[in-house]
Amino acid sequence: MNFWLALVLCAVIGFIVAYLLGFAVVPWLRKLKFGQEILDIGPSWHKKKQGTPTMGGILIIAGFIAAVSVVLITDKLLGGNLLLEGNSRPENVVYIKIFSGILMAAGFSFIGFIDDYIKVVKKRNLGLTEIQKTVLQILVITVYLFTLYKAGVNFVFIPYFGIYENAVLFWALGFIAIYCTVNAVNFTDGVDGLCSSVTAVVCIGFSVCAAIMNFAGLSVIAVSLFGALLGFLMWNWNPSKVIMGDLGSLFLGGMVCTFAFSLDAPWLIVLIGCIYVAEFASDIIQIAYVKTHNGKRLFKMAPLHHHYEMCEWSEKKICKVFTLVTVIGTAAAVALSWFGRLM
Repeated sequence: MNFWLALVLCAVIGFIVAYLLGFAVVPWLRKLKFGQEILDIGPSWHKKKQGTPTMGGILIIAGFIAAVSVVLITDKLLGGNLLLEGNSRPENVVYIKIFSGILMAAGFSFIGFIDDYIKVVKKRNLGLTEIQKTVLQILVITVYLFTLYKAGVNFVFIPYFGIYENAVLFWALGFIAIYCTVNAVNFTDGVDGLCSSVTAVVCIGFSVCAAIMNFAGLSVIAVSLFGALLGFLMWNWNPSKVIMGDLGSLFLGGMVCTFAFSLDAPWLIVLIGCIYVAEFASDIIQIAYVKTHNGKRLFKMAPLHHHYEMCEWSEKKICKVFTLVTVIGTAAAVALSWFGRLM
């Protein structure tokens, strides 16, 4: 199958499935009373979101799976193999990188499902405890990194310094990068349409970088997720009719890591995922500042999007500005990839 045709089909199928499925899933979630509980610690005006159906990440996952399955199966029936097209990497490594990454994202999504279920069914607003969530995430990360390690992906690339085949560095930096990224994406899901719009741009960024690096298969995977996110965004744009929940945001975090690690370039997350970095960093900085300055706050509220809400920015403005910043970071990453400065 032609590469460009495959990209178009992936985007269209992902969009159509995610969007149309919403007509059945959103009322179903509402009927089950899977409504979001809004905590008092957030902005007071978020109370109007009380009862908005959560676990909408189902739409994203369904659209993504449908797009990838239809296109790859059709391509295989036509005698092609998009996953390996133009790729000089060993065949088994390509498959392991992509499919173990998708399974990792599914693992994170399952953790998110448990968390959401506890919140909406058991009525325990905080869901899983931090220790429970961390232990489960560490388990998923360990399995993923072990799979890569056994496949021979046991090195770390540091921009401008080179490649280091060091097991300690691989495991340490791998754990830090994945754990921080997954939770940073989760933090970004705090305003209608924010996480889905930012991550849609992130998908395009990784798709372009993958194409530059002759990894056509990863481009197809990324564009499939892009299409599904656009379909979901039709339901999630302010005022949202459904929230993706941890089921969705943790899945997206896992997929972002899959893109970066498949390209052997986790550092791309710093540029393409600059908003994730800002959200996560603002929360860490806020906690440290409060503890070292007798309870005083550096930001009006953390993570960062809440600070701008407290500055009276509308949710739509926050989405637009944060998405624009992501576009700029993505453009920088693509430019550096093109000129070979990161790879």
